Formats: sequence, C-alpha cells, structure tokens
Amino acid sequence: MVSVPFTFVHAADLHLDSPFKGLSKVPEPIRERLRESTFEALRRLSDLVKKEKIDFVVLAGDLFDAADRSLRAQLRLQRTLGEMTSQGTQVFVVHGNHDPESGRQAKLDWPPGVFVFGSAGVDCFPAYSREGELVAHIYGISYPTSAVKDNLALRFKKREGAPFHLALLHANVDGDPSHDNYAPCKLEELATAGFDYWALGHVHDRRVLHEYPHVVYSGNIQGRSIRETGPKGAYVVSVSESGSIDMRFRELSDVRWQEISVSIEGLEDEQQLKNRLLSALEELNEDDERDRPMLVRIRLEGRGVIHDRLLQPNIAEEWLEELREWLASPEEQEAWLWPESIVVRTSGMIRLDAVAEEEGFAGELIRKGIAASGSSDLSKALLNDALESLQKQPKIREWLASCSHEDSVEWINQAMELALSLLRVDDAG
Repeated sequence: MVSVPFTFVHAADLHLDSPFKGLSKVPEPIRERLRESTFEALRRLSDLVKKEKIDFVVLAGDLFDAADRSLRAQLRLQRTLGEMTSQGTQVFVVHGNHDPESGRQAKLDWPPGVFVFGSAGVDCFPAYSREGELVAHIYGISYPTSAVKDNLALRFKKREGAPFHLALLHANVDGDPSHDNYAPCKLEELATAGFDYWALGHVHDRRVLHEYPHVVYSGNIQGRSIRETGPKGAYVVSVSESGSIDMRFRELSDVRWQEISVSIEGLEDEQQLKNRLLSALEELNEDDERDRPMLVRIRLEGRGVIHDRLLQPNIAEEWLEELREWLASPEEQEAWLWPESIVVRTSGMIRLDAVAEEEGFAGELIRKGIAASGSSDLSKALLNDALESLQKQPKIREWLASCSHEDSVEWINQAMELALSLLRVDDAG
C-alpha cells in the first residue's frame, strides 16, 4: 500500500548527439534540425518534468549515442539535469551498451539530486516526493562495457522499507531479434521478482510487456532513422495511494519519422501514379494534428500493370527527386514534410504461386524462392549463396548476420518479381 501518491517519468535511449548518418543529400535546414533533434527532445523532457511537477525521473540507459561521449552532449545533459533537480525532482540513471562506464568521459560533476548507478552490482537509492516523503526504492545497475551478456535481472533483490519498488534496467527481454541480445532476461523472471515496476531501456519501441507488476519499455525520445517511426517520447506514471498505476505517453520528439503505403492497384500509367503519390503526401501534410517536421518513406505496394516500369534502374530515385520538387521547401514552413525515400515492394499481374505450378526454368526458380520464404534456414542459405562473393567484406557479413527472417523474405520476394519481369522481357524480345 502506497501512503503518498507520486508521479515519475520513465524515459530511455536519449542517444544524445546522434550523428544521423546518410544525410548527404538532405537540405541544410533539415540536416541541422536533425542534428539538434536529440537535444530538443531532451529539452522537452525537462519542460515536461517542470510542467507536471514530477517527483522523480528514471533514465534507463543509452543517454549518449557513443561510448566516447561528445563534450557537447555531456555539457547539455549536465545542464538539463540541473534544471530538473533545481525544481525538486530527483533523477536516477543507468548506463547501457551505447554509453557504458568504460567509455571516455569528461570530468564533470553530476548536479545534486542526480543518482547514477555503478556497474559493480545492483544498488538501491531512496526516492522522495517533492514534499520530502519516502515514496520508493529505486534499484539499478549500469553496463561496465558495451557488450554485457550476463542476465543482470537475476541480481536484483528487493529491500524492504519503501512502499514501492522500481527496478531500472537496460536489457533485451525474451530475446527481441531486432536488438542486440545484451543483458538477456525473461519476462517471467521480471514479473515474479517482487518489484512493482521495471523501467526498461534498449528497445526503441514503447511496449507494456506486463501489468501489475508493470514491465515497460518507454522507447527512445527521438527517432534516429526510418526504422524508428511514429511518435517517440516518455511515460508519465502516476501511482495512487491504493497502488494503482496510471501511465500516460507524452511525445517528445522534435522530428518524426513516418512510413506510408501507396498502392499501385488500378493504376494504368505514370500520371495516375503521380496523382496518387501527391494525394497521399498532401493528406499527410494537411493533417491538423501534425505539429512537427516529418521525414517520410513511401512504400509502393500492391499488384498492378505498372509494376515492371517501377523496376527500371533509378526510377524510384527519379520519382523521389520530383516529389521533393513539388513539395514546399523546408525553409518555407515550420512543420515541413520531406520524402526520405521511395521503396518499391509491388507485384506484377502474374501471381507467383501460379508460375510455381509451371514446368521449366521459371517455375523451378519460383518454387525454390517460395520454399525459402517459408523457412528461416532456407532463406538464410539462399541469401548466403547469392551473396557469397560479397561475404568477404566484414561490414556486409555483419549486416547480413543482423538481418531478420522478415527482411530475407522481403528480398526473396522482390528477387522473384524482378526475375519474372526480366524473363518476360527476354521472351518478348
């Protein structure tokens, strides 16, 4: 039973001063806005703490983007945490795989009221309300180095003497394949450990894995690429006298990444495609609720007669350049919209399963592709064979190893569509 109601903020994965690679073709205003976006998200976090009179904040790792933190990022964080604690809010911090203790750091003092957990073992700090009453015990442990393979969750032991117990951990729960398997643990272990709330970091999507006890990923506060789409921010968590938990997500991101789908079904020519592309972007641009800049990936999908034309070399890049010309310049509006890329994931009018029933080379090719799509082992073997000559490059090997089965299936399906298109061209010739 909680004697005093209190409110805390759970945030993680700030990745301050993220470099936002691959922006050479982006206009300078967009590039500069992205460079500052992690710091702007941090400022919004501070504003949130002040506005909602938060009792304490927990930051679940990866505050910095690199082990060797930039001085700019360290100074900005020091100043912002000082602003939070000057309002009577405590801040509790663990470091993760991107900002382990072993990374190079400037010799700066944390502001009073900021508590940073070490890596030697799980520590416990008391958390107080703004009125000075004990409301919780906060537990945590930081990463000593970037690659922690031990199950750190097993080291957490509850200490009596507080009405609420919050565990702060940077970890991969149940082996999420889209993230490095650092500090691996199981949801069952967390749910049965006796804590009221697990404030997790590492996974950049916000997820509530369990309630009572709560096991929660807050996600990152600013998306860093098209792989991190949608609103990003933190949870404001209120705990009542009865112990009930109310969670409210607050978006903090300065720039939002988004992916939209545009179907080619029913389109006969390029003019109709142009109209559909512009209509989709204008609908997004005119959304009354959109209050921040947005980088958009357009995913062309569906089955249609213009599929073959979309597979021509550089055609997607040409469409992208024209779309950017048609839209207003980023200098002309505050909440600008910028097409980041166009990916072609369309299909031709001939169905793959029908071709698979044919005799001959095309049928055999598609049968093998369909079989590989249904098996993780077969898809990996097929891609390894196809890219054997490229495997000599360490970065390509590392990239292939990190790809999921879903990625492999998408590439195999696109390869089958492209192969059928090229075979039809040869037959027509």
